[in-house]
Amino acid sequence: MPEINTDNLDEKQVRLLAEMCIVVDENDQQTGADTKKNCHLNSNISKGLLHRAFSVFLFNSEEKLLLQQRSDAKITFPGCFTNTCCSHPLYTLPELEEQDAIGVRRAARRRLQAELGISTHQVSPEDMTYLTRIHYKAESDGVWGEHEVDYILFLQKDVELQPDPNEVKSHRYVSKEDLKELLKQAERGEVQITPWFSLIANTFLFTWWDNLQNLKQFTDHKHIHRM
Repeated sequence: MPEINTDNLDEKQVRLLAEMCIVVDENDQQTGADTKKNCHLNSNISKGLLHRAFSVFLFNSEEKLLLQQRSDAKITFPGCFTNTCCSHPLYTLPELEEQDAIGVRRAARRRLQAELGISTHQVSPEDMTYLTRIHYKAESDGVWGEHEVDYILFLQKDVELQPDPNEVKSHRYVSKEDLKELLKQAERGEVQITPWFSLIANTFLFTWWDNLQNLKQFTDHKHIHRM
């Protein structure tokens, strides 16, 4: 594999490329582990390398959704608006555990703290509802991209935030109307949003949002939506 030059990338984000992601097949069966770097190179994605991920949608008591804008330091999709938190469970015993997606939910709590400063005593894995999974692929640029089986996690709680500026450029709570306007701005090219957030927002999100107090009817742990 040709060596990828990371000299022009953010030092802290480059260190995170050594983390070990969970490699899966198209049915989300674990097949091994590989570095975050290898999992996000288009050269490997084109050969089918696929890893497990999650997307958290956190709502406050007013049923507004917390959005973040990814920092310009991020290696994939810098500066893009996206849902509350998106990352990967790691190849560690606590985050590999699959029963009720508990490993993924533990990873989500870890990343909510790392990105948004939501302390672990504010959110427990039990606070999160695992809805379903989506499988998608997207190029960020000529070198980097995403190819993930993405677990969708919903959470409603009022939390205190202390975002890490290396992870998060900006954040805000939005109503459904606010988000619809943001999606229109993205269509006009005025802002950028991440491809996974666009896929979810344009398919399932508003139906789920309308039923925040009755999400059980939408839980589907058998099927993986191919997008």
